[in-house]
Amino acid sequence: MKKRYIIIAVAAILALILGLIIFKKSGEKYITKPATLETITQYVEASGTIKPINTIAVGTQVSGTVSRIYVDYNSVVKKGDMLAELDPSLFQANVDQSTAKLNTAKAAYSKANSTLNYKRNNYQRYKHLYEKNYVSKDEVELAQANYLQAQAEVAAARAEVSAAQASLSNNMTNLGYSKITSPVDGTVISRAVDVGQTVAASFNTPTLFEVAKDLTKMQIETSVSEADIGRIKVGQKANYVLDGYQDRTFEGEVTQVRLASTTTNNVVTYTVIISVDNSEGLVIPGMSANVSIITDKVENALCVPNMALKFTPANETQKYEKQGVWVKTNSGLKRYNVTLGVSDENVTQIITDEVKPGDKIVVSSLLGKSKKKQGMSMGRRPF
Repeated sequence: MKKRYIIIAVAAILALILGLIIFKKSGEKYITKPATLETITQYVEASGTIKPINTIAVGTQVSGTVSRIYVDYNSVVKKGDMLAELDPSLFQANVDQSTAKLNTAKAAYSKANSTLNYKRNNYQRYKHLYEKNYVSKDEVELAQANYLQAQAEVAAARAEVSAAQASLSNNMTNLGYSKITSPVDGTVISRAVDVGQTVAASFNTPTLFEVAKDLTKMQIETSVSEADIGRIKVGQKANYVLDGYQDRTFEGEVTQVRLASTTTNNVVTYTVIISVDNSEGLVIPGMSANVSIITDKVENALCVPNMALKFTPANETQKYEKQGVWVKTNSGLKRYNVTLGVSDENVTQIITDEVKPGDKIVVSSLLGKSKKKQGMSMGRRPF
């Protein structure tokens, strides 16, 4: 009887083992996703600030008190339009004083010329009389000395006229500087003075206004890390979103990759300029922009889910040197070697002639665990 129970127990164990083997072979289920043709795009993410392409800082070269302001924020101005005016009374007084000095110098010059003419004629007369022995040689030499002295006085008077003219010209220029005008056509985006404020022009010209030359075309100054800068090229398209218009995506283009680097907390970044078309007038200087620079784009790319690149059947023990994907066919699973192309956070392009659109790509199994370590070592990591 005891021997009979032992035989029954052994048979039950063998049946259980056989059942498990059969279940594993026939009951393992795979989750598949079809290979698809897609347009896949790679980006470099960056952030930056909207700025006008050309901003002119308007200052003053003379010191004084602001007496009038003709513009305010957002004022549209033309080249030569008055922006502000300093109190001109002191400058006008200097002009009047210089004018008086110039007139005095001109009068002195005229007097010196008259004296010169007289002494020149007197010298000629003494020379003529000396030839006839009517005057002594000493008298001729004295007349000559007086003539030469008169020439020097004329030269000095002429120099005084030039100095007075230069002083008047300088004071006239300063009087003109008291009227602060716009150097370009544009829009006033900053005003740093008020009426009654005193501005002092010393070594640094104070900035009173900032005029943006053209707000219909602006730019984004973004910072791109050194790890990504090699993928950025002039002419690449970019998409950007603004906090003020979160439901809309704008388009731009890389117009400049600046070579100068900036290091902050041991992180090296480079400035990349993105063009901004503001013909609609929606974009405002100073806005923060989140930019996606398109570094690669492939249309009709044969793609598989990124999970498929990590999958390995639970009972697979062979190691593969090349990256591959598993395809579920009518006869079972089959592995194909592939070359990886561009990728995004969801799918990766595969380059192969063996996998076709619609093929059932295995991404996971309901039984067993994927050998992630093995799968990740078979080629480069997807982006």
